[in-house]
Amino acid sequence: MLPRFALFLSSISFLAFPHNVKAQSAPGNLGIFESESDIGVLAQPSKLVYDPAQQTYTITASGENVWFDKDNFHFAWMKVSGDGYFEADVKFLGKGVNPHRKALLMARPSLDPDSSYVDIALHGNGMTALQFRDGKGAMTNEVQAALWSPKRARIEKNGDYFTMWLAGDDGEFHLAANSPRLALGDSFYVGLGMCSHEKDLSETAVFSNVKISGSPAANWTNATLYSTLEVITVNSADRTAIYQTQGRIEAPNWSHDGSFLLFNRNGRIERMPTAGGSTQVIDTGFANRCNNDHGISPDGKQLVISDNSQGEHKSQIYILPLTGGTPRAITKNAPSYWHGWSPDGKTLAFVGERDGDFDIYTISTQGGEEKRLTTVKGLDDGPEYSPDGKYIYFNSVRTGQMQIWRMNADGSDQTQITHGELNDWFPHLSPDGTQMVFLSYPKEVEGHPENKDVQLRLMSLKDGKITVLARLFGGQGTINVPSWSPDGLKLAFVSYALIPKE
Repeated sequence: MLPRFALFLSSISFLAFPHNVKAQSAPGNLGIFESESDIGVLAQPSKLVYDPAQQTYTITASGENVWFDKDNFHFAWMKVSGDGYFEADVKFLGKGVNPHRKALLMARPSLDPDSSYVDIALHGNGMTALQFRDGKGAMTNEVQAALWSPKRARIEKNGDYFTMWLAGDDGEFHLAANSPRLALGDSFYVGLGMCSHEKDLSETAVFSNVKISGSPAANWTNATLYSTLEVITVNSADRTAIYQTQGRIEAPNWSHDGSFLLFNRNGRIERMPTAGGSTQVIDTGFANRCNNDHGISPDGKQLVISDNSQGEHKSQIYILPLTGGTPRAITKNAPSYWHGWSPDGKTLAFVGERDGDFDIYTISTQGGEEKRLTTVKGLDDGPEYSPDGKYIYFNSVRTGQMQIWRMNADGSDQTQITHGELNDWFPHLSPDGTQMVFLSYPKEVEGHPENKDVQLRLMSLKDGKITVLARLFGGQGTINVPSWSPDGLKLAFVSYALIPKE
């Protein structure tokens, strides 16, 4: 058994390096690190200087990038096992040429340039991101932090999950981003890296107050839950974490003018600027047990909520002004959970449980009698209108597996849309009606529970092609309701992290 987050005990000579990795046993002390290596192709000589008096590591390196499916950087490393954290203060020397030169705190199972990895990448312009490649030769993804130019950075491993913690001027660490599940193996490399982002030019970064510490194997009992409100750019799959909090928030909606997001927390609806900032609770009157089925009217003036504060405490649907006010009851029967608003603003689509069956219903925004659209045995959920109002998309388990279906707005011609092995939930149509995002669980997962490894997947409705937009730890609360930006370029969702008790 290897020591947890401690130096690998094997001699350097026993490590077998691939032909494309140049091991450099530099003269002098490497501090806590075991060795150093050029990863990938570096056109200029690299240099590591450890100052034992100041306990700083100064790394000078070239390298085209740490991105895409291959890396090019210089790496001072040790080999470790188990759980723990690795942290440092980071600063660049000089003005720099490329604003995206990168100083790195990294973990990876191999010194191959196309290895899977996870790192904190501090860019020369101050942007800081949790980067990860979830398989050998896969493309790199990232979650950009809301905090730029942090004073200190920490990468933490608990089981197969990694989190980025950043400290600002107050010196206090705060969760800044989290990764999907990444299995690095029984032993792996951790260390400091530098990449100039210019293949023929070298840049320098200084790492100080470097600390590495092990922790017991993750005990998930009574772990602390953190929520991260993220925005993802659809074309690039770049993610930005705009808000983090301890506890659970759920189900973001995007305002029609693009200026703010809504989500629910502890039974209330809150709003916050899309650019980040403070949150504000919307006055929903007596409705203080709102769940994650809420949305904004097509004219941007009204808010629909599903709330179980009244009567037998079963969810009912209400409408109120978006700015806040007294809710107006829409449904009579319970439980009822809103999911879609017709483009003309006249009709709501919702899920209702009646006599033990969950089916899709519609009802006028003025209330009245509900109309049942699905009658097949098995759970039907998540109805949403297409932007032209012609169709309602929904998810159904009627085939024995949860898949996305489509029907005419009157309930006729119910047609299956997805046919894969995953369980697909909550279809959301882009504003132009050409794409659909949905949440996918592994095939063995029943229902839409919280705290699972899930995927956000994107379908082109023209040809049915499906791509993975993001992998994350989430599920219930991630993307239950419509959350496209009004220009159709971005999506909002919530990812989660469980941090074991110390």
